[in-house]
Amino acid sequence: MKHGMVLAAGLGTRMRPLTATTAKPLLRVRGRSLLDHALDRLAEAGVEQVVVNAHWRAERVAEALSARATPPQTRLQLEPDLLETGGGVRRALPLLGEAPFAVVNGDAFWLDGPRPALERLRDAFDPARMDALLLMVRTSTIEGEVGRGDFHMDPWGRLRRPAQHEQAAYLFGGVQVMAPALVAPEPQGRFSLNRCFDRALAAGRLFGLVHDGWWFHLSTPPDLARTERRLAAMSAPDASGR
Repeated sequence: MKHGMVLAAGLGTRMRPLTATTAKPLLRVRGRSLLDHALDRLAEAGVEQVVVNAHWRAERVAEALSARATPPQTRLQLEPDLLETGGGVRRALPLLGEAPFAVVNGDAFWLDGPRPALERLRDAFDPARMDALLLMVRTSTIEGEVGRGDFHMDPWGRLRRPAQHEQAAYLFGGVQVMAPALVAPEPQGRFSLNRCFDRALAAGRLFGLVHDGWWFHLSTPPDLARTERRLAAMSAPDASGR
């Protein structure tokens, strides 16, 4: 898996006023932008080339990419018209190659478990059975509002949407490996990846992998503040001084 994409074009309206003058992926956690965290994780997983799309405050995203001096190599995809998640990936397909690739939401922030999440997704992805493999987070472990959740998952990892008035057990963590075939049938233009997910669900080709580390919900300014407090507490020495 040598290619990847970071989705950094969203408006980040729920994170206002913090995103009034900057893109949401440029907000910082522990002194480093969410975009840098995502690119670092992709590089650690062996990804060499990453497309980063940008719309809101695109000039700030361009400056951040220019300032990086470490892998992976990045290519900025400017989107004068907002294409949403699916449209952004669809437009980037010529740059992403014909093999499965990683896609990370620009506001996704997580701590790995015993093995890095992106490596686990890469190794578990089976193109013969899957169009996409999504990182799943148990809703019971998430601090902050998660609504009804996103998916249920059977023992083999196959996903389904919750029925009306049903609470789903898992939230999509914004990290995935997908085959180009997930978005290739769609015409160029604006659309959500959820449209592609629903097509893969109908074909039994959308799967999930449960995250075994920490995942942080970053939707509003209080979420960001809570994440900083939690990370500080996790790194603080205990009563013994360790």
